[in-house]
Amino acid sequence: MGRDTSHQTRLLQLQRADGTGNSRCADCGEPDPEWASYRLGIFICLNCSGIHRNLPQVSRVKSLRLDFWETDLIEVQRRQQQFHGNLCAKAKYEAKVPPYYYIPQSCDCLVLKEQWIRAKYEREEFVATRICQDPCTREGFLWKRGRESRQFQKRRFLLSAREGVMKYYTKEVSPKAIISIEDLNAMFQTQKMQHAHGLQITYNADGQTRNLFVYHESGQEIVDWFNAIRAARYHYLRTSFPALPEPELIPRITRSYVKEGYMEKTGPKQKETFKVRWFCLDSQKRNLLYFKNPLDAFAQGQVFIGRMDEGYEVRAGLPQGVRVKKRKPAITVVTPTREFVFMCENDQEQREWINALSRVIAQPLTSSG
Repeated sequence: MGRDTSHQTRLLQLQRADGTGNSRCADCGEPDPEWASYRLGIFICLNCSGIHRNLPQVSRVKSLRLDFWETDLIEVQRRQQQFHGNLCAKAKYEAKVPPYYYIPQSCDCLVLKEQWIRAKYEREEFVATRICQDPCTREGFLWKRGRESRQFQKRRFLLSAREGVMKYYTKEVSPKAIISIEDLNAMFQTQKMQHAHGLQITYNADGQTRNLFVYHESGQEIVDWFNAIRAARYHYLRTSFPALPEPELIPRITRSYVKEGYMEKTGPKQKETFKVRWFCLDSQKRNLLYFKNPLDAFAQGQVFIGRMDEGYEVRAGLPQGVRVKKRKPAITVVTPTREFVFMCENDQEQREWINALSRVIAQPLTSSG
């Protein structure tokens, strides 16, 4: 038992060593990682360790606290730390990560994290000697959900950053839609689509937000499509806003909704029947969109969320004088022209929506796309 404690102490000392970056997961940034790949000489979190287990040719993992570490393995890890550590490993395996490439965080979906780890260590896509591929053009097939049939059908997609468009085809002759990269966005929606590789593509169609829901059987293929869209968006933003600093440009390449979920909504007179709708809050466009169903192609409506000094506010509860039969937590969104009333399922949902809406109201208006 004493030997195990000694081994654990030595491992934890390595994990906490200053200047190594070992205090955060080498792959997703989760703090205080308690697993290690002794083959790569890095410290990783529990979730990323599960992905590393599926890469036995390049990575071997053990828990710092739960597994027994032989003395020679600890020595290997210690020696590797002299040359590597998480920061040094990043310098090697992330030497040429393109600025548009999405680096997943701990909260991101499994397919993003898995393909990031495979790209780094298995395929070594970002090492200094690797020749980067041109991502500005991509063509291939994705399974797209039909607007009317709601069944997924194979469709050909073509992305061209140089032409500034993305197209998809139902027939070989002419595209079903030509989508401007200026309005293009993509986000993974694995839970909402109930598919591990589910991707939501949005764009502007005649003044409305149009949703496309797609997937591919291959995790690598769908993540490559996602990063190709990001590459095209990066090219557009860099060309359109050359003075925009990189730290401000990168978050605008693609975005996820800051909050999604069901609420109940009433009409402008605040006496109409409350109806259940699926809401999505887009903080960049400052829009609260609502849909009859989560996978609808078009929103039924949207509410612009401006700044507080413009007369926008979010409050817990109902407007003064409004009475409802339902005893559910309410939210009132105040705009210069109208007060919108929503009912939440529980107190936690109410707090989350109020916090999300308050952050949008507090943020400054921006001019870039």
